[in-house]
Amino acid sequence: MQQRLGGASYGAQRIIHEQGHLMMILHEPPTAAGAERKPAVFLRKPDGMWLHKGNIPGERAFAKLLESYRAALSTFEIRHQAAETAEELFQVLGPLIPLTRAAMNMQATLQAAREAVKNDLMLIDLRDLSVEIMRGMELLLADTRMSLDYRLAHAAEAQARSTREVSRAQHKLNTIAALTFPLMAVGAAFGMNLHSGMENKPLWVYWAIFTGGLVLGVLVRGWVKMPETPLPASAKPALTKKK
Repeated sequence: MQQRLGGASYGAQRIIHEQGHLMMILHEPPTAAGAERKPAVFLRKPDGMWLHKGNIPGERAFAKLLESYRAALSTFEIRHQAAETAEELFQVLGPLIPLTRAAMNMQATLQAAREAVKNDLMLIDLRDLSVEIMRGMELLLADTRMSLDYRLAHAAEAQARSTREVSRAQHKLNTIAALTFPLMAVGAAFGMNLHSGMENKPLWVYWAIFTGGLVLGVLVRGWVKMPETPLPASAKPALTKKK
C-alpha cells in the first residue's frame, strides 16, 4: 500500500484495497478555486476498526469530514440567496465549482469503498450522505449558473433597449433638423443687416419665401428618411464555385 502512494502528496481521492486493509484518501472541502487540497486519510483494518491518520476512532473523523461538506453547502446556499448582483453570484460560483467537484470525487470514492467492503454498514450510511451532499451541490451550482446567465441576459436586454431609445431620439432630432435647416438658413440670410432690396417688397413675398423654405425642408426631410437602394444583381460580386 505504501508503494502505491506518491512521495510528494497523497494524490487524488481514491481507495487502496490490499489483503483486507482498506485505505481511503479523501480531501477536505476546498476553500478557494486554487487552494491546495488537504488530504484526509482513513484506514480500515480487517477486523473493522477505522483509523484516521493513525488515530482512533476514525468514525468520528469520518462524520466530521462529511459534516464539513454539508456546512459548506449551507454556507453557499445562504450566499446564493443573498446575492443581488452578477458580481456577487460570480463570487459564489468561483469557489463552488471546485467544492462540487471534490464532493463528486468523494462520493465516487465512498461508492468504490462500499463495493470493496460490502459488510460495513457505516460505509453505506456515509455513501448515502455523500450522495445527498453531491446532489445538493450540483443543484446549487446549476441554479447559480442559471441565475448568473439570467442577470447577464437581462443586463444585455436593458442595454440594447437603451441603445434603441437613444437611436430613436437621435433619428427624431435629425428629422427635425432636416425639416427646419433650410428655413433657418433662408431666415438667417434675410436677417442680415444688409440692403438686399427686399425691404420694400409686399408682404406676400415674405410668405412666399417662407413657404419655399418650408417646402425645401420637407424635401430634405424626405431625402434623409429615404431608405438605401439595394445594389443590383449585376453589381454584386459573383461567387466562384470550388471544384
